[in-house]
Amino acid sequence: MFDRGGRMTGGDFQEWGYEARESAEGQWTFALTGRIDAGNAARILSEIGGLLREKKPLRLAMDLGGIQYMDDFGVLVLLELKRQAPSGEGAFRILNPGPKIQEILDMMDFEALATEHAALKKKRPPNALVRLGEAGIRQFSEGRFALSFVGDVCLALGYVLLHPRNLRGEDTIQAMQRTGVDAVPIVGLISLLMGLIMAFMSAVQLEQFGANIYVASLVSLAMVRELGPIMTAILVAGRSGSSYAAEIGTMKISEEVDALFSMGFDTTRFLVLPKVIASILVVPVLTLFSDLFAIFGGLIVGVFMLNLTAGAYIDQTIRTLTLFDVSWGFFKSAVFGLLIAWVGCLRGFQVRGGAAAVGQATTSAVVSGIFLIILFDSIFAVILTYWG
Repeated sequence: MFDRGGRMTGGDFQEWGYEARESAEGQWTFALTGRIDAGNAARILSEIGGLLREKKPLRLAMDLGGIQYMDDFGVLVLLELKRQAPSGEGAFRILNPGPKIQEILDMMDFEALATEHAALKKKRPPNALVRLGEAGIRQFSEGRFALSFVGDVCLALGYVLLHPRNLRGEDTIQAMQRTGVDAVPIVGLISLLMGLIMAFMSAVQLEQFGANIYVASLVSLAMVRELGPIMTAILVAGRSGSSYAAEIGTMKISEEVDALFSMGFDTTRFLVLPKVIASILVVPVLTLFSDLFAIFGGLIVGVFMLNLTAGAYIDQTIRTLTLFDVSWGFFKSAVFGLLIAWVGCLRGFQVRGGAAAVGQATTSAVVSGIFLIILFDSIFAVILTYWG
């Protein structure tokens, strides 16, 4: 509303009010009175902000001579009004602040906040080339850290081999239980279903040629050489690799890792080695269980669908498998266990920030673990083909 002098007035004068004046040069001056605090900040922004959007002044001045009280919400109100004001030097001014109001502005460092706010307002999103460079630098830094972490783990393993009493036996046994014993039900169930599916699908084709007995050969050879190790490793990566990353990542953000380092502990030997050794020892045993459950699943299909006897199926399985096949599967499983524990602990040590960073590290540990498992399995397949 306007007063008799043509000036616009508004607000609840029991708490706050304003008087708006427009000059010939296109400057609007708002003379504020009363209080600017959390109770009326939203209303001030609504009324004055709406007027600014409607009138679009060339310059804006806020006269604080009539303000008796202002808190940090009042400073934020001024910052928001400055953001809505036109850009340029001298486009926004604060007039007549009293000693108490000026003290609040100085304590909140209003000028620095306004400058930072303006810089963020003008900042442009980086282009594709800048983002590519940042990603390259980040990947290079993470690669250096991963390489140094490999060296730390190797040195810690060598030290424990020379000084076995320095291995934390109780933690190693607990890690073996969580990685191995607790995973037996899910590994057994999935392997049993895998054996059923493989036997059923292969029987559809082999039955046409009267070669039902070779279902046993197909299931046993495929599981022992390839599918058993890789399926078990993927399950362990999802269960234990993520657990390692979350555990160490939580310790990282809560500064427990820094506390251990300050007390003179070797954090790699203290936190990583029990998990690495447990994975190397347990994953091959889990793979053996996986192979047995898958062969049993194939046996169910062979007996109930292909009219094979259990003795004939088991005999064909024993004839097909060799000691090299079982040993090769064990060796690959041990390597996969090493990779799972290594990448899980690595992602945990790379955590920076808060709870969101722990979640990202957990996801990254699973994805990176599965990628490394498939990569090394491909390398082993090439080695077996050309040098086996």
